[in-house]
Amino acid sequence: MVLMRALIQRVSYGSVTVDGDAVGEIEQGFVVLVGVTHGDTETEADWLARKVAGLRVFEDAEGKMNLSLADVGGAVLAVSQFTLYGDARKGRRPSFTSAAPPETAAPLFDYFCDRLRRHHGLDVATGVFGAMMQVTIHNDGPVTLLLEREADG
Repeated sequence: MVLMRALIQRVSYGSVTVDGDAVGEIEQGFVVLVGVTHGDTETEADWLARKVAGLRVFEDAEGKMNLSLADVGGAVLAVSQFTLYGDARKGRRPSFTSAAPPETAAPLFDYFCDRLRRHHGLDVATGVFGAMMQVTIHNDGPVTLLLEREADG
């Protein structure tokens, strides 16, 4: 079973707008779309924060993807994204029953962002949980990675 997942895009710019107001914005770094499912705990959020902070996908002097966010002074724009758990295998309208309810997902999303800030020293901007958001992503590369944590056992 797949637990917490994130779609990570290396960006030269990212922003989130809600009702015409910019609520989060970064320059170089990652836009991280975060999905929370049933059974996710702080353990999964810790794992995901470590993976995001440690990813080496920025180019070094030789042009190889070898540098992390901290190495390049990058930031994170984190956006809660329940649709990462959309299941469109049957029919044409996706089911979102695998997405955790807001009362579970919101605290874990906040915990994930806090871990990036406090334990990994990263600047983190966010969208507004549960709001209709317009997300601007200037994907750099393009580089896009899907991180998923498998349930133990």
